[in-house]
Amino acid sequence: MTYEVQTQEIAKKLLASTQENRSFLANLRDKLRLDDQLLAWTMENPHLRVQLFRFIDALPALRSKTEIAAHLQEYLGDASVELPTALKSMLNFASPDSVPGQVAATTVTTAVEALAHRYIAGENIQQVIKTIERLRREKMAFTVDLLGEAVITETEAQSYQQRYLDLIEQLTAAAKSWSVVEQIDAADGDLLPKVQVSVKLTAFYSQFDPLDAVGSENRVSERIRVLLRRAQELGAAVHFDMEQYDYKDITLSILKKILLEEEFKTRTDIGMTIQAYLRDSEADARGLIDWAKIRGYPITIRLVKGAYWDQETIKAVQKHWPQPVYNDKTATDANFEKITQILLENHQYIYTAIGSHNVRSQAKAIAIAQALNVPRRAFEMQVLYGMGDKLAKAIASQGYRVRVYAPYGELLPGMAYLIRRLLENTANSSFLRQNLENRPIEELLAPPDPSINTEYQPPHTGFTGVADSDYSIEETRRQTAQAIATVRSALGKTYLPLINGTNVSTQDTVDSVNPSQPSEIVGTIGLASIDQAETAIQAAKAAFPSWRKTPPQKRADILRQAAQIMETRRAELSAWIVLEVGKPVREADAEVSEAIDFCRYYAEEMERLAAGVNYDVLGETNRYIYQPRGIAVVISPWNFPLAIACGMTVAALVAGNSTILKPAETSSVIAAKLAEILVSAGVPQGVFQYLPGKGSQVGAYLVNHIDTHIIAFTGSQEVGCRIYADAAILKPGQKHMKRVIAEMGGKNGIIIDESADLDQAVAGVVQSAFGYSGQKCSACSRVIVVKSVYDNFVERLIEATKSLNVGAAELPSTKVGPVIDATAQAWIREYIAIGKTEAKLALEVPVPETGYFVPPTIFIDVPRDGKIAQEEIFGPVLAVIKAENFVDALNIANSTNYALTGGLYSRTPSHIAIAETDFEVGNLYINRTITGAIVARQPFGGFKLSGVGSKAGGPDYLLQFLEPHTITENIQRQGFAPIAGAE
Repeated sequence: MTYEVQTQEIAKKLLASTQENRSFLANLRDKLRLDDQLLAWTMENPHLRVQLFRFIDALPALRSKTEIAAHLQEYLGDASVELPTALKSMLNFASPDSVPGQVAATTVTTAVEALAHRYIAGENIQQVIKTIERLRREKMAFTVDLLGEAVITETEAQSYQQRYLDLIEQLTAAAKSWSVVEQIDAADGDLLPKVQVSVKLTAFYSQFDPLDAVGSENRVSERIRVLLRRAQELGAAVHFDMEQYDYKDITLSILKKILLEEEFKTRTDIGMTIQAYLRDSEADARGLIDWAKIRGYPITIRLVKGAYWDQETIKAVQKHWPQPVYNDKTATDANFEKITQILLENHQYIYTAIGSHNVRSQAKAIAIAQALNVPRRAFEMQVLYGMGDKLAKAIASQGYRVRVYAPYGELLPGMAYLIRRLLENTANSSFLRQNLENRPIEELLAPPDPSINTEYQPPHTGFTGVADSDYSIEETRRQTAQAIATVRSALGKTYLPLINGTNVSTQDTVDSVNPSQPSEIVGTIGLASIDQAETAIQAAKAAFPSWRKTPPQKRADILRQAAQIMETRRAELSAWIVLEVGKPVREADAEVSEAIDFCRYYAEEMERLAAGVNYDVLGETNRYIYQPRGIAVVISPWNFPLAIACGMTVAALVAGNSTILKPAETSSVIAAKLAEILVSAGVPQGVFQYLPGKGSQVGAYLVNHIDTHIIAFTGSQEVGCRIYADAAILKPGQKHMKRVIAEMGGKNGIIIDESADLDQAVAGVVQSAFGYSGQKCSACSRVIVVKSVYDNFVERLIEATKSLNVGAAELPSTKVGPVIDATAQAWIREYIAIGKTEAKLALEVPVPETGYFVPPTIFIDVPRDGKIAQEEIFGPVLAVIKAENFVDALNIANSTNYALTGGLYSRTPSHIAIAETDFEVGNLYINRTITGAIVARQPFGGFKLSGVGSKAGGPDYLLQFLEPHTITENIQRQGFAPIAGAE
């Protein structure tokens, strides 16, 4: 049954109620209100909408009218914005601290606060209770939501739980004086809870992560049980909101388990949420119904459209994952109606709450409920506070239970919520906007077409990388755990050098051990001798003539085959990385992606370069082509044992060079796995050779050999500079200059200015500084904070770092694992001792006793010229430096000998523009982490003493492995040459 006739009848009545003419004075008043004008202007001007919402996002961080006025001019004075006359005249002040500037700041701030108060039910409990009591007088129920759920520390998670416990106590205490309103407080002869709160699971645990599904469940569940017990004692209902798609499956799983426990199994005052814009939401709804049948007691399912469309779509595009949300509003609306019918048809098992501001969506639900005689207890309508007031009153006037979702909290944490509401109100597809624009009734109430179901297609910008693993999927987590177990059972084997296609025995060996558990031998490595290195050079020399003439397309295809093998073996390769170098699971997986991307990107790049360039003129051809150089020696590091080793090696190979890989001793097992893959992919013997050995002996011999043409190195500044110097010396019999490509680390800083989003900044700094225990070339080791936000930032930084889980790399809960070996451990501890003499120790996180662990350590009030502020430590040690202002911060950031990566957290457009030109780094990251560069998206490399050569994963990289040639031919014969177009 379609219920279309009834839906149209009900919808037209509701629509008429929402479009009733208001008094002339009321309309005039709203036209004079700047907050109304702001909304109207954003609907008319998309560029103004973007810039105004960015300004509103920054507004709570601005501490003076002068700052507000300056940001107003910077955001709204952007060339892309066509300002309405009223705004243009308001912003026409000469200086932000002038009287007109102060007036503009006050006027706009007042308007934004008025906007916020439209959608936020109050800034404190007294205001919220006042709002609730007004709603109850209008015969509307409520659910209260605490704003500020971006929990990044365990202190904040515990505070969030306590605030909800306090909120329930305060609301239920106030409710004792409320008389019963039959329409909302009773149904089918039963009294309903007068108080309801809405909560978000992720706010109960700062390290909530689908990868650590079990750990997250254990930590969250006990806190939820405490909340549910207290709510029951006081007679309050609890509803669980749904958040980002990543958290959906684990959220539903946790709640289903808890609500099947004997203590909570009979509770009917608890609810969950389904988001209809998700493509798998129908399956989730049916799954909840099946679960409710087993449980035997109904819960409420709140059906909403969904509030994170932009965020979900952007993440899917960036991660190369399928778009989890419907791309078209029409498809979401159709799915919403379909699920509405499914839920209401199962009213004996679940209660349904229809959350929508779309008149048709609510009318369809009412039509179905009427036709099926759904009991009043099993059915209610919901709207957001300030978003569907007229619709809510119209539905309530017909005797239905309407519940208003009422957020409350301070303006700062409420800003993200406000932006979402403004986006919804002003979007072209918004029913509220279309209704305001007086679209034809037939158009507003037309049934959505379920056949419209497209996938978002981002503009094609070139190379498309491989997708990382999605750990929100249970099967992916299972495969990861299985791969670690399988690899662990294969530990302890011996890996010998591969020379001219044969694995050769060696006199010396070394054990590669698991840094999380050093007694566990990952593999025994055969260390090549100088004689074996010479044999490898001669084999490479013999193989070169044939390989250089192998068509570039064929060489590229071998790389693509290697990438395919890696993709097939992704979980296994990740496990080897986890166990041999102590890299946590998610970061190990990303490294496999990077290796795959290097293979595919450099394959494409070689095919592009192989075409050459023609500069022909009449009577003469001029071709610009590239040819291989000769023998490449790749000296790879342990911190990216697969990705960097693979990237440098396959770049050399696809360019037609014979290549010898000399990996770091501590990661030679993973390098052996890379060697296996390259051989399986079809690299001929002698063309690629795997030569583990001591860097001071074998590495030095290869660097100094007269037949070496290219040295590609990633490692320390000390070794890199020595290689550069040695390679510059012309040896007897050497007929070429050696090309050195060297990446030599950094002392990377992140600037936090006064306008930064501190939620974002703290989380980004923690990830950048302590991800993989600070052992990335790109890791943040300095954070430079403008003094006006210094104390607040430092307090939250310390608490967020305390909250990190430190442990063995293979544990899914681990955010910080071990350092690579005992030498590194001792080195970093020496720097911590130095730090204690130079600065104030703010934090040393406890770490396991077994394994090469170093405490995540934070020093504050660090002198800008201190050793821990200037020298690369390569470990989980962070120096926090106070700056007077942004200019001072930039000077501090640029004060080291390095120039690799840097970051800026700011919402001040002029600061961002200055950083783009004046921040001396090879890779600048704005308002995000400074680690995790992606091939062909963020080509990676620095300058000053951070390295020499073009950026890895970029369009210039392969040129370093090639020699350019120009070939000119005179094509005239006896004065004759073909002339295009001539007879």
